[in-house]
Amino acid sequence: MAAEKQPAEGPEPSRLAGGCVLALLTGVAFTIVFALSYVAGVLAVWSVSTAVLWWTVRRRMSDSSATPPPRGVVPSGDVYAGETGDIARVVQSPEGVMCILHPVREEEVNNP
Repeated sequence: MAAEKQPAEGPEPSRLAGGCVLALLTGVAFTIVFALSYVAGVLAVWSVSTAVLWWTVRRRMSDSSATPPPRGVVPSGDVYAGETGDIARVVQSPEGVMCILHPVREEEVNNP
């Protein structure tokens, strides 16, 4: 059986268009309030600004932009300097900044 496609229900409104409409309506409302009383207009601007700031700060971050949870410790196969007693060779970088310790591998110890 072939899956039937659902007909599109028209274009989906964009968030930018919704934001423009909201900004226009807010501007009209503030214009009316300022026309009635200057003090009421200033108080309305402060009140709405405080509410928008509070809403922005209290809004939860989406999971898509959050850091992933830590995973379990994955063994890398590396041997660190404090974990070995026998060192086969030491290699230093030409600049003298890095020092690599090559431990004696267990295969080399078991197979002489």
